[in-house]
Amino acid sequence: MPDSRETPQDSRQDSSLGATQENLGTSSLTDGHTLSKESPSQVLDLSSPEKAKDAQPNSPEEALWTTRADGRVRLRIDPSCPQQSSYTVHQMFYEALDKYGHLHALGFKRQGSWEHVSYSQYYLLARKAAKGFLKLGLEPAHSVAILGFNSPEWFFSAVGTVFAGGIVTGIYTTSTPEACQYIAHDCRANVIVVDTQKQLEKILKIWKNLPHLKAVVTYREPPPERIANVHTMEEFMELGDQVPEADLDTIINAQQPNQCCVLVYTSGTTGSPKGVMLSQDNITWTARYGSQAGDIQPAEVQQEVVVSYLPLSHVAAQIYDLWTGLQWGAQVCFAEPDALKGSLVDTLREVQPTSHMGVPRVWEKIMERIQEVAAQSGFIRRKMLLWAMSVTLEQNLTCLGSDLKPFTARLADYLVLAKVRQALGFAKCEKSFYGAAPMTADTQHFFLGLNIRLYSGYGLSETSGPHFMSSPRNYRLYSSGKVVPGCQAKLVNQDAEGTGEICLWGRTVFMGYLNMEDKTREAIDADGWLHTGDVGRLDADGFLYITGRLKELIITAGGENVPPMPIEEAVKTELPIVSCAMLIGDQRKFLSMLLTLKCTLDPDTSDPTDNLTEQVVEFCQRVGSNATTVSDIVGKKDQAVYQAIEEGIQRVNRNAAARPHHIQKWAILQRDFSISGGELGPTMKLKRLTVLEKYKDVIDSFYQEQKK
Repeated sequence: MPDSRETPQDSRQDSSLGATQENLGTSSLTDGHTLSKESPSQVLDLSSPEKAKDAQPNSPEEALWTTRADGRVRLRIDPSCPQQSSYTVHQMFYEALDKYGHLHALGFKRQGSWEHVSYSQYYLLARKAAKGFLKLGLEPAHSVAILGFNSPEWFFSAVGTVFAGGIVTGIYTTSTPEACQYIAHDCRANVIVVDTQKQLEKILKIWKNLPHLKAVVTYREPPPERIANVHTMEEFMELGDQVPEADLDTIINAQQPNQCCVLVYTSGTTGSPKGVMLSQDNITWTARYGSQAGDIQPAEVQQEVVVSYLPLSHVAAQIYDLWTGLQWGAQVCFAEPDALKGSLVDTLREVQPTSHMGVPRVWEKIMERIQEVAAQSGFIRRKMLLWAMSVTLEQNLTCLGSDLKPFTARLADYLVLAKVRQALGFAKCEKSFYGAAPMTADTQHFFLGLNIRLYSGYGLSETSGPHFMSSPRNYRLYSSGKVVPGCQAKLVNQDAEGTGEICLWGRTVFMGYLNMEDKTREAIDADGWLHTGDVGRLDADGFLYITGRLKELIITAGGENVPPMPIEEAVKTELPIVSCAMLIGDQRKFLSMLLTLKCTLDPDTSDPTDNLTEQVVEFCQRVGSNATTVSDIVGKKDQAVYQAIEEGIQRVNRNAAARPHHIQKWAILQRDFSISGGELGPTMKLKRLTVLEKYKDVIDSFYQEQKK
């Protein structure tokens, strides 16, 4: 391939990885060649783990937290815990090379066919990226911000940043220019990596307000014309050739496990986003022990295959896809950028993952799609599916811990359910995870009926992801699993039922919030316990059940404390046509609720349309309505549908804990909640404050009579 400066613009589209590999002295994978397996050897000897171990802190800091990007903390090593050792990211990667160097690390699709990068090649790409960042002027404890969809370039840019002594900072691709500016300024980004022209334009718009920004690197779509200090990925990797390997090794060997290497910004559902500082030890310890608790297998036992599609700026996806993959030699295959607009299932079918993770909304969308297909199927096929799911759900609910299945359950799985899982791409998937938000019992039951157990994890950005995990060995329906071995948890301010605030301690707990001492002191108490703000209970066997959030707790004008989540879930269970339900009532005389209906999504934007899903249309027909759109129902106040919803609300009220927990008024909104509408965060988590402000007039109308 000629030098990128001589390549016509139209031929450079999506070529960055191939060109990067050619810069290593090999042919592009898209030419059908593979990288030389011998090529890493001359580099690998330069940075041995033994050298890095010499860099362990001689006098560990006493403080458990810091708010400085260049700060150090005391590792939370519990004498009673066997997991004593601490590692840097480079040590973790280097040790993986010895075992997994020849295995496929990254899979990506180019020009319609799958290509792969081995762990040895991945390591070299990360080193080249590290040297490129150093050449562009990356300073210690400054950030490289990455604003792009999941890709090999995201991965080796992230690992290269850590190797170079910088801090990886992901930015959601849905972020506005203003949100990008806030994060890039706060983390003192020296370099920003973007994937498309759209993302580049955001940065060009705000660059003048970013005093630390020195360069931008693009990797999916090169700019249409040359711009000062904007480099294609090919040009960037060539720049690294000017930095001696020994200079990079000096930086790597000086790194310590108790220094910051990753920043994860909270979604800002309550005020400005906070920069959660994660240490090298947070990353390497969680990648090892958090994943073990989820039964992730090392490649020498079975190479895990996962599909990367959730935003890597979120801690769960980054830990699961990027860092755990390095620890155990997993093969990570990248979905297309339009994964959540419909192409994810195609990727799952092609890749056949062995484990998979989705936020609850993703699993709900899969469920709704299956329901739509079933509704359009012939009578016999639909009846067969309903029979198979009914038999299987009953078996899974009554004998959850048993591997012995009666003949009818095995027959149902063989004749029907195995084919459904095959069509979804889950034929080889042994572990299906969810996290980041609560999941309704209805959804969990649906997948149990397909013989797919959904394993929950619980944690925060502030705990590097999972602090509690479910797995095939530790599973209880509706629970978030047990505490990860080596971690601790306790409940404070418990009520009569044993429900209290969840507090956490262990190697997962973050270093502190960047430049936010007050917020850090609020989160971490004098004994080093992290106060999560989440409320839950622990059963006799140590399984955790989340019941709500302290900040979301509704305190009515009468002083009644009402957790909204159980009531919202009950409404969605009683009324499966409801997409989102949000309880209102803080400082009000009674409870009310905003509802949205399940509707189809625009295939190009993933925004909700006005058209109801097949499931909702069927519901409408059953209650005597001909509605096919949200407008039909809301605009005309469809009496049949409104009456059916009122009856469902009354059923929920009859099961309420007390009369103050009754929903007295409700309204259906014209449009479902969405990321673009601002009601949902990037991981589909409800942004309650935004909803309260956006629908203030509707909410005020509930209570106007009370003011007279």
